[in-house]
Amino acid sequence: MTELLDLEAGADAGAHQAELRLWLRLLTCSTMVERAVRRRLRQQFNVTLPRFDLMAQLERSPDGMTLGELSQRMMVSNGNITGLVRLLGDQGLVATFTDPSDRRATYVRLTAEGRANFAAMATAHAGWVAAMFADLDAAAMARLMDGLGRLKRSVMQGDRANV
Repeated sequence: MTELLDLEAGADAGAHQAELRLWLRLLTCSTMVERAVRRRLRQQFNVTLPRFDLMAQLERSPDGMTLGELSQRMMVSNGNITGLVRLLGDQGLVATFTDPSDRRATYVRLTAEGRANFAAMATAHAGWVAAMFADLDAAAMARLMDGLGRLKRSVMQGDRANV
């Protein structure tokens, strides 16, 4: 983690030093939170972040999703999704099925055990994030959300301009 913190201090991009330092600060914060969440999921639930993310997608779609939809939403290959679904299926957390009207598509949904398991993980996850953000009061979070919303729009506009 020290190497991430050092990136911020050493940023020197001439005229764009402030922008580079801000990007590195965002990257550092995101990486720190993600590492903590990954570690806690592994320690407390013996689950990886990709498995948690897949279950979160399925929790939002109680009727199930196709492997392709999961792949798109999670921005990973179909092969990665197939492997995750197989592992979670072996644990009894997800079930696959075909739609009688379209037998070509495989759908996935959480089992009752998967829903209960995910609910416990999601509750813990929310608590971990709250604890990591505990030094920010409601006003500070609102300012950050506003600023990050502006940054998001700026990034989208800047990206479109350079396509």
